[in-house]
Amino acid sequence: MFTTRPTLQGTFGMVSSTHWLASQSAMAVLEDGGNAFDAAVAAGFVLHVVEPHLNGPAGEVPVIVAPAGGEVRVLCGQGVAPAGATIAHYRALGLDLVPGTGPLAAAVPGAFDAWMLLLRDHGTKSLADVLKYAVGYAEDGHAPVERVAETVETVRALFETEWTSSAEVYLPGGRPPQPGELFRNPALAATWRRLLAEAAHAGDDRIAQIEEARRIWREGFIAEALVRQAGRPTTDTSGKRHTGTLTAADLAGWSASYEAPARYDWRGWTLCKAGPWSQGPVFLQQLALLPPELPRYGSAEYVHLLVEGCKLAMADREAWYGDAGEVPLEELLSARYNAGRRALIGEKASRELRPGSPGGRPPRLSEHARKVASGETGAEESGVPGSGEPTVARAGGAAGNGYPGTPHGTGTEGAAVDGGRDGEGGPVGEGGPAATGRTAPPVLGEPDVSADGGTRGDTCHLDIVDRWGNMVAATPSGGWLQSNPVVPELGFPLGTRLQMAWLEEGLPNSLTPGRRPRTTLTPSLALRDGVPVMAFGTPGGDQQDQWQLHFFLAVALRVEVRGGPDLQGAIDAPNWHNDSFPGSFHPRGMRPGSVTVESRTDPGVVEELRRRGHDVQVGDAWSEGRLCAVARDPRTGVLSAAANPRGMQGYAVGR
Repeated sequence: MFTTRPTLQGTFGMVSSTHWLASQSAMAVLEDGGNAFDAAVAAGFVLHVVEPHLNGPAGEVPVIVAPAGGEVRVLCGQGVAPAGATIAHYRALGLDLVPGTGPLAAAVPGAFDAWMLLLRDHGTKSLADVLKYAVGYAEDGHAPVERVAETVETVRALFETEWTSSAEVYLPGGRPPQPGELFRNPALAATWRRLLAEAAHAGDDRIAQIEEARRIWREGFIAEALVRQAGRPTTDTSGKRHTGTLTAADLAGWSASYEAPARYDWRGWTLCKAGPWSQGPVFLQQLALLPPELPRYGSAEYVHLLVEGCKLAMADREAWYGDAGEVPLEELLSARYNAGRRALIGEKASRELRPGSPGGRPPRLSEHARKVASGETGAEESGVPGSGEPTVARAGGAAGNGYPGTPHGTGTEGAAVDGGRDGEGGPVGEGGPAATGRTAPPVLGEPDVSADGGTRGDTCHLDIVDRWGNMVAATPSGGWLQSNPVVPELGFPLGTRLQMAWLEEGLPNSLTPGRRPRTTLTPSLALRDGVPVMAFGTPGGDQQDQWQLHFFLAVALRVEVRGGPDLQGAIDAPNWHNDSFPGSFHPRGMRPGSVTVESRTDPGVVEELRRRGHDVQVGDAWSEGRLCAVARDPRTGVLSAAANPRGMQGYAVGR
């Protein structure tokens, strides 16, 4: 199989992330004697600096932690809805959906505290040791990827007229950050330097300093600035100015926490994911829906099977997942339940939203989801596309089937190239071998940024394994530069994760004070014979567990045949996604029957999928997914790593 890069192999340590500076910073920590968890924290804070359009300190991060010889745990860095974030409050403001931007969409920030717990409980380095890389890039500057400039340029008018604190950071001298020039965020560097100075007052003890940093975030100068920002009237996607609900009590009363992962056993593998407050179990249910014998890998029958299974699992996500009610997860993953669900997969593509009834209980769909699924809501109102975690899209003509990084090799981070607003742009993917009559709008996992504040951001990912066998997977997101105005005293914005909850009572994902909004963030960890062997994940909103399933099956099927993984080959293989379910992000649209494939897909597969009734859109040759992965063979101790070439910024390093 052709691959863009080799699968790296070694015995010392391996890192894969969505940005080369984060990967190399993590590797520097390993070289300095740190373990995988120290390295992950360092990389996480670097990602806040170098991918600010994709994540920030006031966003969120789920982490799967696998200490060598220890128990696999999920570290939940997803904050809850503030006490004042009631459905009644939002309805009284005339809102039917939580805005996609602005302080009304801000949950209690979760990422910072999660990184601190990871460092405290599993790391060995001091806070200063792991923060120095992020401080350096914020203070001394780094050369930004072009997508940062594209994002800022698209929201320039908003920054200059409304979110002026953001303009101060991201439009210095009236220009957005430019590739090849050093970009600095002195306010962020000053925040971390002050944090470190104040934490040092706790003495020389490593853990005492980390605990003091946590207190400063929750109750000190950072908390005070976050609460002030939440109280500032801010223009959001509703077109009006609103203040948020976040208070000092909300910040002081929440902390990140550990929990058992959701698990599923499949053909000798055990897959671990975050629980049903996340999208994670969708991956597990897609495995449960597979028949004992799979069609030939990559065939039209294979793609059809995976797409149709995804639709069923996503329908169950819509009806049953959330933190505001009991989730019958054991039944949703049971063999009996999924045998019945599997029987719904026919020869033709389904265009219906078909949630199941685990244990005979009737499914509970929001009114908005019912209207979108039934077609009662028009395209403009439903926000088609708009179902994922978008980045800015780049204006451009037809995309060819070239190597990623050529002028038409990729669009945004995993998105198709287009210059329009959410789904209203020109054609993409023309000229590839599978481009036979239809071309793709922007990928719904990562839609466009619009200049009126209708903007969200995508996500990052990192995986690390060290020489001792410690393994970690994390998917940082939220707190995007285009989600909320920069807090002027801090250099970063609040997040917007509450947009994923429904303003309707009685649903598993109803907006509920003290409960987590359901998130799409979904890192993965795989075990063989009870031993962690692979960590992987990707940005991409609702598409994350679609892309990850195809990747995992490519690895697992090769292991069955040849006894060893080909991580890079599995990442590079042509991928796809579908949007036949209500999206998780404002304005929560869907495209029944749609499948978007890369133009490298066999034209015969495209033709057969269309014959089966799929509305196949042909995207850019390198447009689907931003996967990262690391692995460890417990028999030999050999470590492996690979990273996605799409977007030309994800890299694996190791030795």
